[in-house]
Formats: sequence, C-alpha cells, structure tokens
Amino acid sequence: MKTRMSRVFNTDGNTFILALDHGASMDIHPFLNHPENIIKVGKANGVDAFITTYGMAKEYGTAFGQSGVIVRADGGTSQLGTPSFSKKMVSMEDIIKLGADGAVTMGFPGADQEVQSLAGNLMPLIREADEWNMLLCAEMLPFGWDGKTWTTESLSFACRIASEYGADFIKTQYTGDIESFKALVEACYQPVIILGGPGDGSERALLTNIKESLEAGGKGVAIGRSIWKHENPGAYCRAIAKVVHEGASVESALKELE
Repeated sequence: MKTRMSRVFNTDGNTFILALDHGASMDIHPFLNHPENIIKVGKANGVDAFITTYGMAKEYGTAFGQSGVIVRADGGTSQLGTPSFSKKMVSMEDIIKLGADGAVTMGFPGADQEVQSLAGNLMPLIREADEWNMLLCAEMLPFGWDGKTWTTESLSFACRIASEYGADFIKTQYTGDIESFKALVEACYQPVIILGGPGDGSERALLTNIKESLEAGGKGVAIGRSIWKHENPGAYCRAIAKVVHEGASVESALKELE
C-alpha cells in the first residue's frame, strides 16, 4: 500500500493529479481526442498521477510510465441521458490487471440514491481495495451534483463518512476559504485533495484555491478540464506543480503562463 501511495503522492506528501476520466460521461471532443498527448504533457510538467477510465488505462497503460494511475470504477450515465447516479462498473480485480494503483468512485451522502452510492458502490470498492492492497479514492459530494446544496458543514460531513468507510484519500470541493477548509480537513483522518471543477474559471482563481487548500492542510489537487482545455496545458501544469510542490505564491506560479 505504501508503494502505491508513493506513486500517487510525492515525497512532500502532496499530489498533483491530472483527471482524464471525463470522456465516459461527457463530450470531450476535440480536447482529448489523442490522450497520449496530454499524458505526455502532464508527465513532463509536474503531474504525479492520473485519473483515467478503464478504456484509457487499457489502451494507453504504457504511456503513464511510473506515474500513479487511478481508474474510475463507477459510471453508467452520460450527458445524453437523464441525470442520475453512477453505479459500480469495474471491479478492483479488473483494475489491478491493468497495472493501475487504485480506483476512484463517487459518494453522494444525502442524495436520493444515498444507499446505492455508499453501500452499493463506495463500501464494496473499499473492501476490494483492501483485499488487493490497492488504493481507493472517494470523491465525496453531498446531495449529488447540485453545487447549491454544498455547504462547509455538508462537505465536511460527507468527507468524514469517507474516512469512516475506510477510503485511502478523499477528493472533494474546496469550501471557499482557509478556515472552513481547515475544519473539513480536521474532520477527516485521510488525505483530502480538491477537485478542479468545470474549467471555466480564471487561472488566478484556481491557483488561489489550490494555495489556500494547501495552507489549510489539504494534500493536493485532481484537475482535468481546466488543464486539457487550456491553450497551454504544459505551462498550466507547471504553474500548478509549483504551488503544490514548491509552495510557490500565486503570483510566482502565474509567471509560468506569461
């Protein structure tokens, strides 16, 4: 387990994960038409690990090299259908056969399908991960995808549930300020990383969120659209890596984008 964690989290205890799992549920054309290109860019510019789909890990496994690989284990819904909640589709045994280090799955405490999300998806995958000595990242969003329902209290509670279930690390929404995110981190006893969101914000705003989350005790980021939609993804990766691993200021990191 320590070896797998060291492939995802750097020696400083932080991680910069590039998320590439979006194509299984949303239209990512043309940005991820050639995944090997963005994988190469990420590896060369400070990315520690990747979140990917089963299909991408199967096809491009060798491209990831020594980087950590976390495979999306749940799904079954897309932008073409009625919004719903994902189900477990891939087992940990499937994932270990790909040579990956672990899995990620959603957790939706408080949602209409809470039992399916937590008891049907999250807990079985955690138990499988433990059996195979693999990692499980719990992506926790209270009540589902509607960000209007997310509060500091509900996000903290959701993440604590992931701790109690036995997740190895937790991915969630940044709460918006250092004090409230510190409270969320202190409510958990596994590393907490923040997600990147839809990728329609400014570089300064995202880098500020990352910097503040780290100051609050967070352990890094898992970002996708903000990077692979960017006109210069390599430079953006370098900027993020400087904040995550060098403790750089936002102003210093932004110079990578000049």
